[in-house]
Amino acid sequence: MHEAALHEFKAIFSRLKQTGRLMVGVPCYDTYVAHRLANHPDEPVMTYEEFFRDRQDTRYGVKGGGMNRCC
Repeated sequence: MHEAALHEFKAIFSRLKQTGRLMVGVPCYDTYVAHRLANHPDEPVMTYEEFFRDRQDTRYGVKGGGMNRCC
């Protein structure tokens, strides 16, 4: 029973961590990699650093030439 509770705690903690990252605009790199491999196997996968920079640039509108946020 102890192992089941520990497994449940780890699952809840993982989801909370993912939620926190999404709230501050940092999507999960592992989810990105899994998606790319499943849906675009013939295309390259960004490194974590490239992925992080791309998400930050998208969030703050760097590619569009202006800020992409409300304040």
